[in-house]
Amino acid sequence: MSREQFLEQLISTLGADVAQRGAEVPQRFWTDWSGTPPVQPLALVRPRSTEDVSALLRLCSQHRVAVVPQGGLTGLAGAAVPAQDAVAVSLERMNAIEEVNAQTGLMQVQAGVTLQTVQETAVNAGMVFGVDLGARGSCQIGGNVSTNAGGNGVLQHGMMRDQVLGLEVVLADGSVLPMLRPMIKNNTGYDLKQFFIGAEGTLGIVTRVLLRLRPAPQATATTLVAMPDFDSALAVLKRMQSRFGNSVAAYELMWDSFVQASMSWLKLSAPFAERHPLLALINIDGKDEAQLQSEMQEVLEQAMEAGEVLDAIVAQSVAQAQTLWKLREAPAELNNHMHPAINFDVSLPQADIGRFAEACEAAFTARWPGKHSLYFGHVGDGNLHVSVDGKTVNGECDAVEAELYGLVAAFKGSVSAEHGIGLHKKPYLYASRTPQELAAMRAIKLALDPLSLMNPGKVF
Repeated sequence: MSREQFLEQLISTLGADVAQRGAEVPQRFWTDWSGTPPVQPLALVRPRSTEDVSALLRLCSQHRVAVVPQGGLTGLAGAAVPAQDAVAVSLERMNAIEEVNAQTGLMQVQAGVTLQTVQETAVNAGMVFGVDLGARGSCQIGGNVSTNAGGNGVLQHGMMRDQVLGLEVVLADGSVLPMLRPMIKNNTGYDLKQFFIGAEGTLGIVTRVLLRLRPAPQATATTLVAMPDFDSALAVLKRMQSRFGNSVAAYELMWDSFVQASMSWLKLSAPFAERHPLLALINIDGKDEAQLQSEMQEVLEQAMEAGEVLDAIVAQSVAQAQTLWKLREAPAELNNHMHPAINFDVSLPQADIGRFAEACEAAFTARWPGKHSLYFGHVGDGNLHVSVDGKTVNGECDAVEAELYGLVAAFKGSVSAEHGIGLHKKPYLYASRTPQELAAMRAIKLALDPLSLMNPGKVF
């Protein structure tokens, strides 16, 4: 069957309102936020139901046509970029909140609902959803599942994997796995849903998600803390966790390079009279804001006496807390001020993060003396983000990646903490996975997608 005949059958099966030929596909579906060169797909399908997805995959399996699932297209690793002669599948129309139960802490949604919609729906029910990240208004829950998203709430709630109780997934042959079982304890053989969390659409298409919710905190205290070095940052984190336990909701560390860029790009005033090597934004949840602030102040005073804290601001209102958190919003401006932005999302043994950042700076400076690089991250969970302005390294993006990922391997870290592998990190996957692990992953891929039609060329 020719490609034109396939397209005619696709449209007759799903309808012209669901399926479009490649020439009619809007360019926003040709690539994602990763900066990967755009590719026009063979067709675009925007299903309205699981039945549509199943029919599509049956047809593609019969005719050996590849399929590339797409969420909000906010990924930074290129996982949602169409392949040549592949059908792009956008889940944006499958965006229903199907059930919310505050008593049991559950929410069932279709995969195309945005993260922000899930968050707002949870808040309206007196609950919170444990994943939060900057692209919340655009990224979709299905994409969050497929990349095992993390973000600001991981320290307290864990990754996306920890928020998922059940999934509905359509396999490459069109068969549906109905795994929407609302039990934490379900020890009945392999936990199949886990195969699809973090798989980046290479094993099937997630169509529904059963999410866990948590009760909303009654109060939150926020502080911005200045510290002299990374060891002090770890010491302050330990103090906070010793005092507040799992109520430490966020611990976001920002190196001075990041702080200066954030103030410049977002037109913010300096929070302190002097510049400091490191700043940490810390949120503590609890029942009484005044009591939280008092206890937080005690911990900070102890840390100051120990030389771990140089200065601190404890927010006295929600508005002041929001102002402090604006410092952390610079990542949204990276693509506007770096040309291009070379972004890294790595995970490291927590104790080594400071030394790793120093090693990166030394390696970059030795090769590109005029480089502009920023460091920030969710250090409480071992996640460091690094961004380099491509213009200041003579456009040598591949060389920058080789330098940094070589250091990741030397420090025995992970080349991807929360953004996935996609296309961009595929050459460096060996730095974090052994040949035996990769062979096991390929065996799973072969079992669930024997024709290699699901998101071809990604991850492996």
